Amino acid sequence: MASTAMPTRDDFAALLDKSLGESQSFEGKVVKGRVTAIENDLVVIDVGLKSEGRVSIREFTPPGQAPQVSVGDDVDVYVDRVENAFGEAMLSRDRARREAAWDKLETQFNAGERVDGTIFGRVKGGFTVDLGGAVAFLPGSQVDIRPVRDVTPLMGIAQPFQLLKMDRKRGNIVVSRRSILEETRAEARTGLIQSLAEGQVIDGVVKNITDYGAFVDLGGIDGLLHVTDMSYKRVGHPNEVINIGDTVKVQIIRINRDTQRISLGMKQLESDPWEGAEAKYPVGAKLKGRVTNITEYGAFIELEPGIEGLVHVSEMSWVKKNVHPGKIVSTSQEVDVIVLEVDAEKRRISLGLKQAQRNPWEVFAEEHPVGTIVEGEVKNSTEFGLFIGLPGEVDGMVHMSDIAWGVSGEAALQLHHKGEMVKAQVLEVDVERERISLGIKQVSGEGAGTAAVAGEEGPSDGFNLKKNEVVTVIVRESRDGGIEVQIGEDGPTAFIKRSDLSRDRDEQRPERFQVGQKVDALVIGFERGKKPMLSIKARQISEEKQAVAQYGSSDSGASLGDILGAALNKAKQDG
Repeated sequence: MASTAMPTRDDFAALLDKSLGESQSFEGKVVKGRVTAIENDLVVIDVGLKSEGRVSIREFTPPGQAPQVSVGDDVDVYVDRVENAFGEAMLSRDRARREAAWDKLETQFNAGERVDGTIFGRVKGGFTVDLGGAVAFLPGSQVDIRPVRDVTPLMGIAQPFQLLKMDRKRGNIVVSRRSILEETRAEARTGLIQSLAEGQVIDGVVKNITDYGAFVDLGGIDGLLHVTDMSYKRVGHPNEVINIGDTVKVQIIRINRDTQRISLGMKQLESDPWEGAEAKYPVGAKLKGRVTNITEYGAFIELEPGIEGLVHVSEMSWVKKNVHPGKIVSTSQEVDVIVLEVDAEKRRISLGLKQAQRNPWEVFAEEHPVGTIVEGEVKNSTEFGLFIGLPGEVDGMVHMSDIAWGVSGEAALQLHHKGEMVKAQVLEVDVERERISLGIKQVSGEGAGTAAVAGEEGPSDGFNLKKNEVVTVIVRESRDGGIEVQIGEDGPTAFIKRSDLSRDRDEQRPERFQVGQKVDALVIGFERGKKPMLSIKARQISEEKQAVAQYGSSDSGASLGDILGAALNKAKQDG
């Protein structure tokens, strides 16, 4: 009978080391195990150790789905410890999946590949994504190309992501959904933009509206519809024409394939109102329009939808100078205008507002011929005369030499003040230059400005002269301020001021008179020393008034030249 040797202490130590070594070699590793049972919320797994381990069934439940485990399944688990206090193996399905996922993700990250994941939670600044066991962070700015208010429809759905950053030691993974969308969109844009052509008409959906236009989705690529290309008529804001979500028909104006920018237009699909504009709006035509915009330099008038003309500030009013156009017209006001110039090629029409009304200087000239007495308020006093407000919102000027008899111009200016009502005689009306010359002293020899007049008549060295008498004088000397004359060969002398040399200012030049020349002048008064005061201008005005009264008037249809011609012929015949 054979005997059996008893194991020694060294043998037991070797067996123990072998058993412990095999068990300890499992710790910290992912091993294959088999599901032996499912007890309540725990899954029992045998990994070939002395005892089985238990794992929560939640670790077998993908986000938003039912548990995916059954008895008999072979699963990978991570061995944290061989035995716990209860003699069981400490296992983790999540840790196993995470370790396996990290290995795979590192390979994909290094290769720049996309990864599949599922958004399952919300955290500060973004969301959590399950990448097959590894949890990644999805920043809010990387969810979509445009800001997304509600991410709920995107959660629990498997979709591709791009790995932006990985740090295995810290367990950090950052992913982006936006980069996937941009790449996909860029591919779609490239394909779509190749299929488009300038001049093509296509339907699109308004996605966004700005102050300068709208972005229209053409089926994967956006085009810009600028506000100036929405309509031929003036558009203040794109909302006046379109709204977000509208389906619009547009024409492709320009395509930049390098930058993938597309310019669109809507008005190009309409008939151009500027075609034939020169025929529709001939120069001189009187039209009615609506004020659409007012600027510092004028106002824009809409003649028809798509056709606007500019009334420059200089063409807005006959009498209101250097005022803002907004003080003459208002937005949406209906006004009458005259076409001044048309440039269909540059799409410009110049209009006149004042031309649609009668020139107030023409009206004044018709209603107040030379010699008429008018009354008005002194609007302003300058160093050379007074400005008087007249009917028709026009002003007339009284030169300081025509304010009063027998006093200097500077002294005459002191006789009247701003706001005073005065009477004056119309001396001249220049419609083209918009000037009206008046005279206060010509109204009468009495009252303000005539204090220097001593009487209606008076002996002057043996000459019995009377006021308003025409006398022939001989030029003795020409000076800057006028001419020195003598009545007759041995009569008294007098000085005719420059302003009294002619009714025409251009002829009020003393140098045009020669010494010894004989001229006729009107006695307009006498100084205190009975020295006569003479005026050639007053004589011209007096003769014209007499001729008009005797030979015709503007109502008879006769011109001033006809009237004066008849008077001269009569004078010759009488002579």
